[in-house]
Amino acid sequence: MNEDELRSLLGKLTVEEKARLLTGADFWTLHPMPKIGLRGLVLSDGPNGVRGTTWDERDASLLLPVASGLAATWDRDAVKRAGELFGDEAVRRGVHVVLAPAINLHRSPFGGRHFENFSEDPLLTGVIGAQIVKGIQSRGVAATPKHYVGNESETERLTYDAMIDEQTLRDCYLAPFRRIVDDAQPWAMMAAYNSVNGHTMTEHSVLVNDVLKGEWGFDGVLVSDWFATRTCAAAANGGLDLAMPGPRSPWSDGALAKAVEAGEVSAEVLDDKVLRLLRLADRVGALGEDGTTKTQDGPPEQARAVIRELTARGFVLLRNEKSLLPLDAGVGKVAVIGENATFPAVQGGGSSHVSPPHVVTPLEGIRKALPEAEVQHQRGVRHRRLLDPIPRDLLLDPRGEGSGLRVEYLDEKGEVLDGELRGTERLTWQFGALPEGTRKLRMSGELPVEVGEHVFGVNGTGHFRVEVSGREVLTTDVQAEGEVTDPLGDMLAPPEQRFNVVLVDSDLDAKGRVRLTVEFTPLKIDADLICVGVGHRSERWDDATEMEAALRAARESDVAVVVVGTHDEVETEGRDRISLDLPGAQNELVATVLAVNPNTVVVVNAGGPVLMPWAADAPAVLWTWFGGQEYGDALADVLLGKAEPGGRLPTTLPAELADVPVPLPGVQPVDGELRYEEGPLIGYRAYAARGITPGFCFGHGLGYTTWSYDEATLDGGGVAVKLRNTGDRAGREVVQVYTADPLQLAGFAVVTAEPGAEAEVTVEVEPGEGDLRVGPSAGDLRLDVGR
Repeated sequence: MNEDELRSLLGKLTVEEKARLLTGADFWTLHPMPKIGLRGLVLSDGPNGVRGTTWDERDASLLLPVASGLAATWDRDAVKRAGELFGDEAVRRGVHVVLAPAINLHRSPFGGRHFENFSEDPLLTGVIGAQIVKGIQSRGVAATPKHYVGNESETERLTYDAMIDEQTLRDCYLAPFRRIVDDAQPWAMMAAYNSVNGHTMTEHSVLVNDVLKGEWGFDGVLVSDWFATRTCAAAANGGLDLAMPGPRSPWSDGALAKAVEAGEVSAEVLDDKVLRLLRLADRVGALGEDGTTKTQDGPPEQARAVIRELTARGFVLLRNEKSLLPLDAGVGKVAVIGENATFPAVQGGGSSHVSPPHVVTPLEGIRKALPEAEVQHQRGVRHRRLLDPIPRDLLLDPRGEGSGLRVEYLDEKGEVLDGELRGTERLTWQFGALPEGTRKLRMSGELPVEVGEHVFGVNGTGHFRVEVSGREVLTTDVQAEGEVTDPLGDMLAPPEQRFNVVLVDSDLDAKGRVRLTVEFTPLKIDADLICVGVGHRSERWDDATEMEAALRAARESDVAVVVVGTHDEVETEGRDRISLDLPGAQNELVATVLAVNPNTVVVVNAGGPVLMPWAADAPAVLWTWFGGQEYGDALADVLLGKAEPGGRLPTTLPAELADVPVPLPGVQPVDGELRYEEGPLIGYRAYAARGITPGFCFGHGLGYTTWSYDEATLDGGGVAVKLRNTGDRAGREVVQVYTADPLQLAGFAVVTAEPGAEAEVTVEVEPGEGDLRVGPSAGDLRLDVGR
């Protein structure tokens, strides 16, 4: 529809009807308005995959690599394909608005949500983010760049005030949003929780009305982050267009309409918001005849190959001494070591979480790729806080209807209202998802065990009562330490209660199983999110024995592949990191394996930087991010050379804690204020300004071939670069152009060439003055170009 037609629809609405459209009908959907042909829009997280309207492991979604992994491709076409997958998933699931991408900067490696954002550099962030937006919106689905703006920390994230000087704000933190508005015209954008320079972003008229909507000409809808709207009139006048979630918000129950009638909000301001919403609805096909194409089919199988390729393309080969990689496909004996080899981190914690149709672990991927080799696994060390969940295929439904936890919903008298078969990972219900009248949950399953001592654990906030084979083994209240103010708090950091149970022969049935029953009464049955989980291990863990088993496996193998990393509690929404060390004794594990096997590949499964004190001793180090559902197969492809590790670092990896440009307490507000005192000097720019060499430079990545940079000349608005593949394999290179003083990324382009072949590429660069430098990373600039 054209603007006149949209305004005509607007004229058919009363003030009350207009206001009602601007807050959620529920957690994820908006109110319909049948009299003007407006259907209810559906919004959904997020940056790793389109979850839909429920947190339910049975409702699977494609899970792509996290944002940092996509940015590591430095490949416009590749990330646009990722955006197209997001858009296709949204269409399949009946979603009109995808709450992605997240384009805040990697200001500090201590930022808890590092994985969900692209880069420390505003140019790379803006270019990659624009391609994601274009990909999503090419499918008739709205993208929602977030979180506008200054949302680089998670500590006190609901309330902190980011104090950023005007030039830094413009040049660094607003720049990627501006680029995305200019290049991709997003149909929506999300306002952050935090304040900037004294005004909360859901009420920030200067940055919203003056800059975003005025100066930049953004014509889409500005939606609040969930629960970020604090006021009625102030938020409306500050430029916010949509207050989420519903049905409870400061604009709901007629509050916004009353503010208009009282003259606190003008009719013109209200009309502009509704017009933006109608424009969005028209763009996504929610106005007029029903164009919904939602299907009941699961995620498409053909997407697996695309995700696998994207995942491998983002892997960064940090070191490859003596060309240990790629491995010989005829290798006879391989030791795969580490907890992350069987419990990989494939996504970070928080609202970006989706339930994938499957996850290929590193151990599975390597075993499939080496069917003739002897591949053994040893965990070596444990580093997760929570007990392992019970594998679903081991826990049988007491009713005999399959595997998993039987969940029953009980009323205040203990009568069963309803029941269903769920998974065995942590279970989550959002507000309104429990059957009406529910007061407690009962979860049960039959577990194969051996007699002896077992460790069980329950996690969640509330009262637990646990039975094993009919005998009560635990009754307790479980609560978080300290006050929890974050609306996602119970999902992000659940408290856990462990307890030991000695099982005897009489506890087991004829099939060697015990009945496990957990009754859970949530602390608040009407909470926005209710989360609960059950964990188990069959015996006490012996650190020394497990470490020795890992070393023995490494010593006896031709090659050791050590998979270390973090997990979704270390890197998560709602909480910043307190350390850059690998959790647990993983550094010790790597160092000792390196000492017994010189053919060791260290695979790092992390979303944000970690310190690697063993890096100089490791012949091969492969950085693999949080790799999504096809992680293990993509890893095997790269290890065996079926795919090149095509990634280049979108963020700097420090060598020492003392070198980090924004160290602790740089992500922790003081008296409610978070001061960006470093100005623009974050990431590689800070290292260059201070003359410090990092562990691995921004833009670094080796691939499986070598390149010579032969010539660079100005070519109109770009730099023409001639280079040659000097290795014996076809390869892919990311040519990077930087301003010389100060050092700053000015442009980049991808080039491919066969062995020995010359290639030429023209890199479009940002306008400006001063000399330019060209090379494969910020720390390896080989050619100078005057301008």
